[in-house]
Amino acid sequence: MSQYIDLHLHSTSSDGLYSPDEVMQMAKAIGLSAVALADHDNVDGIDAAMLAGSALGLEVLTAVELSTQWGEYQDIHLLGYGFDHHHPELLESLADFRDFREHRNEHIVELVNEKLLKEGRTPLDLAKVQEKAGGTIGRPHIAMALLDAGHVQNKEEAFERYLVPCNVEKRFFPIEDAIAMIHRAGGAAVLAHPPYITPDRRTLESLVKSFTKFGLDGVEAYNNGADNDMIDWTISLARRNGLVVTGGSDFHGADGEVLTLGGHRGNLKVPAKYLDEVNAVIYRRQQEV
Repeated sequence: MSQYIDLHLHSTSSDGLYSPDEVMQMAKAIGLSAVALADHDNVDGIDAAMLAGSALGLEVLTAVELSTQWGEYQDIHLLGYGFDHHHPELLESLADFRDFREHRNEHIVELVNEKLLKEGRTPLDLAKVQEKAGGTIGRPHIAMALLDAGHVQNKEEAFERYLVPCNVEKRFFPIEDAIAMIHRAGGAAVLAHPPYITPDRRTLESLVKSFTKFGLDGVEAYNNGADNDMIDWTISLARRNGLVVTGGSDFHGADGEVLTLGGHRGNLKVPAKYLDEVNAVIYRRQQEV
C-alpha cells in the first residue's frame, strides 16, 4: 500500500482541467492510496470519482471545498470530508450558491452594458459571452469580451474601467453555518490551506481557536502555500487545539502541476497515516447524525 494520499483534488465539475475519472487515473498512476475530489461548492463529480476509484483500487473520500466568510475575512476555504453527498440540505444549499454565482456574473454583464450604452458604445451579447466561456461565465470572460469588442486595449483596462465599478459582491457561506451543515450531512470539517487566509501566524492561531468553537475538526497542514517550517507549525497548531491533520495538493491540472509530488514551496507528500485521523472523525460525526 502506498505511503501517500492527496485529499484536495479538483476536476471539471468545478474549475479543474481533467474529468473525475481522469483525475483518479492520474492519482493511481503516481501510486497514491487514497484521495478526495474536493470541487468548489460542487459534489457533481463524486459518484464518477468513486466509481473510477473502486475500479482502480483507490480509496476515495467524498469531499467538497466551500467558500466561507467570518468577520472581515472573506473566501475562507473549508473542506468537508466523508459526508453524504446526496444529503438533501447540502445539495439544496450548494445549488442555491451556484445559482447566485451564475446570475451574479449575468448581472455584472447587465451593469457593464448600462455603462457602455451611456458611453455610446455597443453592449455585449450575453449569449455570445456564455458561448465563448463554455457555459458558466466569470469576470475574465467578460473582460475578454470587452477586449474582443474593441472597448478596451487589454484585460487590465477592462477591469479598471468596467468590471471593478460594475462589480456585484460575491456570496459566501458563514463559516459556522458551513461547519454545521457538513456535520449534519455526517462529515468532518477541515480548514483548507491556512497560509492563504493570512501569513500572520498569531492571527491564524486566533482564527483556528474561534473556528474550533464552531466545531472545526481539522486543519490542512500539508498544502501548496506552506513551506516545511509552516507545515510543522500548522501540525503543532492543530494538536494544540485538538484537531486532526490533513493534506492535499489543491490540484487543478494547470501546466506543471503534479499530484503531491512536490509543490509551490513545501513537501506535499502527505503521509497516509493522516487518513486514519480523518476517518476517525468522520465515523464520530456519522454517529451524531
